[in-house]
Amino acid sequence: MGDKRFIKGEAKLPVEKNPAEEPETDTRRELLQLIDIESLKAILNAFTTTTGLMANIVDIHGRSIFSRKDVSKCCKFCKQILAMEHGQERCQSAYERAGKQAALFGEPYIFRCPSGLIEWAAPITVDGKHLGSIICGQVLMWEPEEFFWIELREMNKSLTSDFKELFKAVEELPVVSGDTVQAASYLLYIIANFITQSSWKQNKQNEELMKQKLRLNEELATRKKLEEQLGQMFIYSMNKESDLMEMIRDGKTEQANQLLTEVTTDIILGSKGNMDVIRTRAIELIVMTSRTAVSAGVSQEQASQINSSFIQMILMQNSIDDISSQLQMAIDIYQKEIRKSASVPEPPSIKTMKQFMKEHFSENITLDSIAGSAFLSTSYASRLFKKELNISIMDYLLQLRMDEAKKMLKDSSLQIEEIALKTGYSDSSYFTKVFRKAEGVTPSQYRQSHKANS
Repeated sequence: MGDKRFIKGEAKLPVEKNPAEEPETDTRRELLQLIDIESLKAILNAFTTTTGLMANIVDIHGRSIFSRKDVSKCCKFCKQILAMEHGQERCQSAYERAGKQAALFGEPYIFRCPSGLIEWAAPITVDGKHLGSIICGQVLMWEPEEFFWIELREMNKSLTSDFKELFKAVEELPVVSGDTVQAASYLLYIIANFITQSSWKQNKQNEELMKQKLRLNEELATRKKLEEQLGQMFIYSMNKESDLMEMIRDGKTEQANQLLTEVTTDIILGSKGNMDVIRTRAIELIVMTSRTAVSAGVSQEQASQINSSFIQMILMQNSIDDISSQLQMAIDIYQKEIRKSASVPEPPSIKTMKQFMKEHFSENITLDSIAGSAFLSTSYASRLFKKELNISIMDYLLQLRMDEAKKMLKDSSLQIEEIALKTGYSDSSYFTKVFRKAEGVTPSQYRQSHKANS
């Protein structure tokens, strides 16, 4: 009897109902919003032309998302069943149950439909939510034998008493192997879910951009109102950029996005509507973020590709909203890439050196002592560190010390000399010089700026 081993279930008929008469469901609306029907129709038509197999997409109640005209482009057997009284309701109920089974298993579900033929349902899920299924069939998985015709008559006697045309339609159905059925079902499953997932991600991204625009507009309105009340202009703070980079590097996504809104607002207000200035400042922020991302483990090549793409897009924009959206998208991508790189396990020797620097940054440690903590030569340790983290050992130590210094400048009343000592600098003048080179302002200016903005 061939490949019956592949059949997982039989879509038995529950109490009959007519899903077409039910109100539009939230999941159906969500499914229709996510997909481009014309594109999917073209894909399914190409699939049918290539394989000879018919395919349809239904919602969680088994109702097709396509028009009656498109649904009518099915095999002769299905046309006859659908034309019979209660035939459509029976098929929809079967598709509903098969779709639920497919979603439960998280993979295509091969079953016998109520008419006795082979079909399969591939679940369409988005963010863990079942929105619908791809239904493919009808097919035969073995050559019909005498018992098959008896069973077919028995299973469809409630719909018709004239089986001549129905049997003729069955004889035209393709006989396919179990392996072909499995391959075809997974192909449709992958295609449909790729399309819906891509659309869902795009919708989510659009929602985030809209939220960002609203936050930006609210921030602009608040700042302008305060300026009018105080009678003075806000001064752009370079420290916010530094804090933003720190949040991005540390994976503080929500705080980073909030601060990005403030920085963008500062740029817009400070530019006085000069689009060239706004573009330039946005590009500078992207470049700064790329350096932060590279220091956090993102490859230089990947950062260059992201920069190239978004810098070109920003130069093409002619509105503040569009520039802000491109800037937000670039920062979002960098934050995702940083999270990805953070999930990649580091070699034990890298972890050891990083931990050593974290514990001893306040001391006068050297490249020799850092490499020695992992029992490595300085040359090998330097090459390994640079290869894994895209930053040199001493630059990483500098970054660590500057981060700690900024925390103390913001959150303590320690003197500059004390902070210098606590971050490994015995000479406060040299500490000030290093800090200014790294952050663009002196430690005192950094502290004053944070007091002014707190």
